[in-house]
Amino acid sequence: MKSGGARAEAADGPQAAPAVGMPGGRRPSRKTRRYRRLRPGDRVAVIAPSGPAEPARLEAGLAALRDLGLDAVVGKHALDRVNLGAPGPVRDDWHRLAGSDPDRAADLQSAWCDPRVRAVVCARGGYGATRVLDHLDWDALGAAADAPAGPKILHGSSDITALHTAFGTRLGVTTSFGPMPAGLLAEDEPGGATLACLRAALFGGPVTLPGTRVLRPGRAEGPLTGGTLSLLTALLGTPYAPPPAAGRVVFLEDVTEAPYRIDRMLVQLLQAGWFDGAAGVALGSWHDCGDPAELDAVFAARLGPLGVPLLAGVPAGHGPRQLTLELGAPAVLIASPDPADPHPAVPEPGALTLEAPSGGAR
Repeated sequence: MKSGGARAEAADGPQAAPAVGMPGGRRPSRKTRRYRRLRPGDRVAVIAPSGPAEPARLEAGLAALRDLGLDAVVGKHALDRVNLGAPGPVRDDWHRLAGSDPDRAADLQSAWCDPRVRAVVCARGGYGATRVLDHLDWDALGAAADAPAGPKILHGSSDITALHTAFGTRLGVTTSFGPMPAGLLAEDEPGGATLACLRAALFGGPVTLPGTRVLRPGRAEGPLTGGTLSLLTALLGTPYAPPPAAGRVVFLEDVTEAPYRIDRMLVQLLQAGWFDGAAGVALGSWHDCGDPAELDAVFAARLGPLGVPLLAGVPAGHGPRQLTLELGAPAVLIASPDPADPHPAVPEPGALTLEAPSGGAR
């Protein structure tokens, strides 16, 4: 819907065929509806669909959300801790989740379906979001997304890529990829770039993320897709697989992955045909992923043959700067031409810009 009654926006873009075995029988919408922007005083529910939140960090992140004028409440199981395997005594030296799979799913579904909640904010990433997907009632989630007030916001990053992909495909809504309350959001200073960009993404306004390096020049437009590379590849072959990137601008980032592993994941996506027809690629932060020069060589070798613009160094993902992106929203990627060009069309090196919703904040 366009601006004027409900607070949802339409973002045109190519749609994939329905996923086989989609729970609840829901099919992707023909158009992706942009989430409704927030207003001061709106309630946001903070949940933990992956790893458990550290209480002090979570409280600092909640304070940051409240400083934005939001009424932040915490999900029932956000501070729970269970082992990965069968129930038993919790081991601090083992990987832990924020409650059982059904409990984490229940927190997510309850928040999304609660008409008093305008945004569902994930406390942190880690691991566990893919295990939640089979426990969700997609018909109930879809009915909540179709409410007259317009789609609410799902916000998070890293492991939350699994939820972004599933919600975008199955519910036909845009989602918000950015810093989380028990992560960097708890550390950013008031007025810092992380919080400023988050405010623009959630409340309304254009979002522009500058790049630092052009690996292949050009200009591209299309709906934004992607997220954390390892999660996108983990979903291939499942009922929650990301739709092909044809006609879309792809955003990719990751953390603590060696260059050879990044190369292998890119090859997997290429061999699966996922990149076929992509309009362009924006590469975010690759925190603790090895030699940056080796990474650039990998990206140029694997993605350069696509013949599309490649912009690296976009400050989103993991790392010290985590700006916010609206996945599914209309995006423009500009990777400047050769800096030796005496009359470049745009300043070197370029940027990824997401359009503001019509009418701005509401």
